[in-house]
Amino acid sequence: MSDNYGLFYAILGAALVASLGGFGSALGVQMAGKAAAGVSSEKPELFGKLLILQALPGTQGIYGFLIAVLVLINCGVLSGAPDVAMSMDTGLSYFAACIPGIIVLPISAYFQAKMAVSSINMVAKQPDASGKGITMTVLVETYAVLALLASILMVTGI
Repeated sequence: MSDNYGLFYAILGAALVASLGGFGSALGVQMAGKAAAGVSSEKPELFGKLLILQALPGTQGIYGFLIAVLVLINCGVLSGAPDVAMSMDTGLSYFAACIPGIIVLPISAYFQAKMAVSSINMVAKQPDASGKGITMTVLVETYAVLALLASILMVTGI
């Protein structure tokens, strides 16, 4: 097999982590947005508190994008001089570095959205509990942050 396939696998990993992180975030923000729209139609004064909860599942898409950019920078794709002779081992290493994000980011965004929906419903009944809802929703993001850090460590160590 030609050494040119190494770059293909590196770019495939970058594309998957950006796409799946973005997909999970889009789904999550939509789920929370539906709940927030229902509550804000009855209680428009809660819009600011609800907006924060709706936005939280969107961070996984940003993390996926960051991982993809790191891979593309390290491969030389963004500098205009890609390493087209990248070995298969190196390309697969970059792909493997994307795996934590590929798996964790969309799942984390989905479950963070479920928590955000619950928090939005809580804020509808107890507006002063928004801080508790935000805290509970942010806790789910811990695992997305860990996946981001794992990918960063692997990409920068290659």
